[in-house]
Amino acid sequence: MLTVHHLNNSRSQRVLWLLEELEVPYEIVKYERDPKTMLAPPELEKIHPLGKSPVVTDGALTLAESGAILEYLVETYGNGRLAPARGTPDFQRYRYFLHYAEGSLMPLLLMKLITNKIRKAPFVVRPIAKAIAGKVDSGFVDPNIARHVAFVAGELAGREWFAGELSAADCQMLFPMQAIAARTSNAPAPISAWVARAEARPAYQRALAKGGTYSIVD
Repeated sequence: MLTVHHLNNSRSQRVLWLLEELEVPYEIVKYERDPKTMLAPPELEKIHPLGKSPVVTDGALTLAESGAILEYLVETYGNGRLAPARGTPDFQRYRYFLHYAEGSLMPLLLMKLITNKIRKAPFVVRPIAKAIAGKVDSGFVDPNIARHVAFVAGELAGREWFAGELSAADCQMLFPMQAIAARTSNAPAPISAWVARAEARPAYQRALAKGGTYSIVD
């Protein structure tokens, strides 16, 4: 039986969304973040040595990394669904955004999360922490995030989804797109519209109901 080891408020929500779109039977084992550290519980290390989520098990196979998981699920259970035909321009876009989400976009969003946390350092060192975080943001993080937000908005201009019809690339882009919409003031219309379109899908709503409370971690 296919099993999703699901951590609340995590990238594993994209796996649930894909499975609901594919209408593939699966089980969920739920894990909760530590409320103080927001880290995954140690029980996940019993499933995969890195103790991260998402992780899926399928028979004897244990698979981590959301991009690899989504590709496996589409190739194994998709029957031609949620992936463009190979050799087409849409397939090249599909493959690109499957890797872009975590390879280029999420590291910047995570850096912004870290600098925001640095600003909340203990009172005695807060002025220094804010100064350091401010330099990192203004000199690197913010300009690069702005560049990527503009890039993504441009790629979606005139498109409903990233690679033709809805595909696993859209599921992969879910987490960073929701982060941009939640943390960027006045997110570009193509991004806001994409997030609204994704969240309105019945499969996404089913995934949300099964996965439990979900929000972008601050």
